[in-house]
Amino acid sequence: MSGENELFSAVDALLDQVARDDLPEPAERRRLREAAGLSQAQIASALDTRREAVGNWESGRTEPRPPKRAAYARLLEGLAERFPAPSGDRSPAAGPARSAPDTPAGGA
Repeated sequence: MSGENELFSAVDALLDQVARDDLPEPAERRRLREAAGLSQAQIASALDTRREAVGNWESGRTEPRPPKRAAYARLLEGLAERFPAPSGDRSPAAGPARSAPDTPAGGA
């Protein structure tokens, strides 16, 4: 029988395949990083790359290649869940919009 770690690894591999080409636009990548209070150096360290590479990904000069691309997509997806774009900034280029319950301003 497969152990939990093996099952999770198999699921993660599938998620990596799906996420490979699903990166938000460069400006959204930067917004997400800044919203999380992360530096380019922190992301570079986590992805075992140079800070300049992360800067290039955020400016649109270059794109990450596998396997870093899948890991970067996973990071951005997690950040997007924690730091959704303001309502007026949603666009198809910013990635999939997640529905959230409507609440009046001020929490009334």
